[in-house]
Amino acid sequence: MKQALQIRMGQQLAMTPQLQQAIRLLQLSSLDLQQEIQEALDSNMMLEVVEPEGGDAAPIEVPVVPSSIEYGELRDMDAPADIPQELAVDVSWDELYDSLPATGAAASGGGVEGDESVFQGTTGQSLHEQLVWQMELARFSERDYAIATALIDSINADGYLVATVADIHQGLSQQMDALDVGEVTAVLHRIQSFDPPGIGASDLADCLHIQLCQLSDETPLKAEGLLLVDRHLELLARKDVAGLRRALNLDDEALAGVVALVRSLEPKPGRRLALEDAQYVVPDVYVVRQGERWMVRLNPDLAPRLRVNPVYSGMVKRADSSSDNTAMRHHLQEARWFIKSLQSRNETLLKVARSIVDRQQAFLDEGPMAMKPMVLRDVAEEVGMHESTISRVTTQKYMHTPNGIYEFKYFFSSHVSTQGGGECSATAIKAFLKQMIGEEDQRKPLSDEAIAKQLQGRGINVARRTIAKYREALLIPSSSERKQIF
Repeated sequence: MKQALQIRMGQQLAMTPQLQQAIRLLQLSSLDLQQEIQEALDSNMMLEVVEPEGGDAAPIEVPVVPSSIEYGELRDMDAPADIPQELAVDVSWDELYDSLPATGAAASGGGVEGDESVFQGTTGQSLHEQLVWQMELARFSERDYAIATALIDSINADGYLVATVADIHQGLSQQMDALDVGEVTAVLHRIQSFDPPGIGASDLADCLHIQLCQLSDETPLKAEGLLLVDRHLELLARKDVAGLRRALNLDDEALAGVVALVRSLEPKPGRRLALEDAQYVVPDVYVVRQGERWMVRLNPDLAPRLRVNPVYSGMVKRADSSSDNTAMRHHLQEARWFIKSLQSRNETLLKVARSIVDRQQAFLDEGPMAMKPMVLRDVAEEVGMHESTISRVTTQKYMHTPNGIYEFKYFFSSHVSTQGGGECSATAIKAFLKQMIGEEDQRKPLSDEAIAKQLQGRGINVARRTIAKYREALLIPSSSERKQIF
């Protein structure tokens, strides 16, 4: 084979560091972006935050609640403090400091910057903490206290005992001498009298039985309710009205009262005390109406405005090649790239948001049932970007509208054809589905086939299996499960 030199021309996309940084910032959520900006401020001496001037008006006006705290002059720092020179042996510094009169922000309860008490909220107790607190108040012996601790540790978040009494007895037998199963059962009965009612049950029937037993003996139909949950709970689950009527020997009116009594009980007593951290969504853009037009604005509180520090940048003008000057030039270039990437991110976010608002004005005016079908390609062609870029922009980005806060991806959905030759969004079909099920007769709920026929009557060609898929996505049970017999 003869060796030769050849010249070829071609094009190749090079992922420069600037482009990689811009893409990475584009796909970050608002919280991740704030963390990224803070890390850049901490690592780059050239970056600084532009302090807002007093005359600048914020795009979104937030009402200011007047504070009731009156700030007085600071007391003379040279004045002698009311602290003794020597402390008693049995007195700690914390006790003495707490007894001093509070002044300033501490007296007003507002705290100071950096004080952790400012960020502490009122946190409710978990189910386990609530049960332990009640156990501490109860008069348990040392032996019963250990048994009660093991039982409470075996209660899950729903309030049910996940381990059997035999298993708990077997585990404690190795630690306690001559432990009897009856002792564990007796302690369990005391725990089942704790709040919330029905706690520590082994199954649903036991949970309902405990709650009924705690009701007053004068409660109407209490005995029939106990008979129902103890022996005929399966008939109620199958909605076998005739079987319940024969088993309880009741007429329709009395049977309805018994079922209503059982339904008033809590099947999962632990969920009343379930602690869930509130998740707050910070919108990236605001959509407001001005006259006949919808305006899109960036959230001014989302990220601070950055600039290059003029003092440090002026030091880089020296032409020497010292290590310090080289590092400052490197930081200056990184700062310029970072600010440019942030500006590019904001511009892209605004372009995509405006394109979505222009296409979904009917949704803003009328609600989800007026949602129009839209895919990523539609927005990509309008703004002149690739679909992958639109996908990055719409991920974990939120829009504040008069109808609520929605993720950008919420406005993108598939479509089905209509009888008039048009298209209907899947989101609109789900809205129609929720409305129809919310207005149905609970004694005769609509089947998936009936819902499909009603939508076809409105000109929307949708199959029954599509209705079933949308219904399951909305966590709506089937017609047989939605049916109310009483």
